[in-house]
Amino acid sequence: MDCVDEMAPSDPETQTQSQTQTQTQSDDTLTQSQPTQEEVRPWGKLVPSVKCPNFSAVWLYKDVYRAGKEEDHEIIFNIDNIKKLGVEVISRLHFTIERLFINTKNDFVVILSDHSRNGTFVNRRKIGKNNRVVLENGDKIAVGRSQFTDEDPDFDVVFEFDGVDYSSKRLPHELQSQYTLLKRLGSGAAGEVHMAFSKKCFNTFAIKSISKGRYTEHGPRNPLHDPKKIQREVDILRQLQHPCIIKMEDIVDTPFTVFIVLELMEGGELFDRISANEGLPERVTKFMFWQICDAVAYLHSRGITHRDLKPENILLASDQKYPLVKVSDFGMSKFLDAASMLMTYCGTPLYVAPEILRRKGRGAYTAQVDVWSLGVILYVMLSGLCPFTQNDPHMALDEQILKGVYRFHSQKFDKVSMEAIDLIKSMLTVNPGKRRTIKQVLEHPWLRSDLVVSNAVTKLMRENSSNENAPPLNVPSLQTDRNRDHVFDVPGSKPKRARLG
Repeated sequence: MDCVDEMAPSDPETQTQSQTQTQTQSDDTLTQSQPTQEEVRPWGKLVPSVKCPNFSAVWLYKDVYRAGKEEDHEIIFNIDNIKKLGVEVISRLHFTIERLFINTKNDFVVILSDHSRNGTFVNRRKIGKNNRVVLENGDKIAVGRSQFTDEDPDFDVVFEFDGVDYSSKRLPHELQSQYTLLKRLGSGAAGEVHMAFSKKCFNTFAIKSISKGRYTEHGPRNPLHDPKKIQREVDILRQLQHPCIIKMEDIVDTPFTVFIVLELMEGGELFDRISANEGLPERVTKFMFWQICDAVAYLHSRGITHRDLKPENILLASDQKYPLVKVSDFGMSKFLDAASMLMTYCGTPLYVAPEILRRKGRGAYTAQVDVWSLGVILYVMLSGLCPFTQNDPHMALDEQILKGVYRFHSQKFDKVSMEAIDLIKSMLTVNPGKRRTIKQVLEHPWLRSDLVVSNAVTKLMRENSSNENAPPLNVPSLQTDRNRDHVFDVPGSKPKRARLG
């Protein structure tokens, strides 16, 4: 597939110990690792404080470590190793340290849970019985005291955690206190996206950082450098409620960077799904494309034009064949002018409408620019190819787009229905006045006549709507074809929605 460049997606002694049995967690985003025969490498270490010289270093191999006075615990407090602190303040089970895997993949966080009456402290802050915190590299763990003194701030420290360094210092202070960065998910001209773990609600999010310095100012002041405008637009975006639009949870504006906290989509980008399969089956395409169009229609009905629609900005909720699909990065259109938006394409405007190219990003544009981009996306989904190419020796890429010159390759479109081809043609119309509107796209026979797809999309969107009593904006309510409903079995498509507590 030649549409866009693929985005590149990460001590000491070893010992063998048995893996503990998998435990079920109430939060289904977090699960213990699957049982294995052996663990041969430690994932962390508890380094004893100088105040506890009789403690040995604790290498962490298993998923759960219990600390307290009980003899069967992995970390045992007794009069020999904490004589100065006093065993009487230690509970039978004082705290536990757990390695919790996220989404059953290789990413994990380390959690300390307090079970004590007299207190467990991390970095001088009392956790509180039945509460838990994320442990990060260098965190200091103390037990049994209710206060610390300035003269001896490490008086009660027992261990220092030597383990995962999440690089959360990249975040501003407001976000450091709330989130732990786990790994980078991707990067582009606009900035980077990281997976983040909430220290408050213990769920995963995506945090997108947008560097202000990457956008030049043409004429009026760039909206990214106007805090009042950012806040005004953020307030609007927070009010958007649609099952196929990424939910924005928070935003932090700093002098050089804007940080946006978004719900995390576990299925990745539509771009990767298309690339892996060299195009998608027509019915799968229809199922996904209908959701995308419904989301764009919702944005247009509220006066928001996306202007950066492409497969990288369409995210999937799961790896299911028929997943819930969500449009992302719609907020960028509110922060950037059209000339700046052209810069994000890195000189390859494969999805840009001809009217934007013709005016070099300047001037007023209608929401029809989104319909053009959707036409390109539909072509790409069905074929795995772009309608416009940089490899044509007779016509430059910009000229192809400006004149609407493209063809349907027989080896890719022979099995595609004429209705789908007709819809693409009506969307890739150079004159925006003659181009279909998003409402007309949703009324096209390719979408409206397929009752099975219609019913499946309606059901999925209603299940994932924040207002369960409200039907989706543009999907009609049709009777279920019970004999064919099995064609769209979408278990697990509902995303694990995270909300700040």
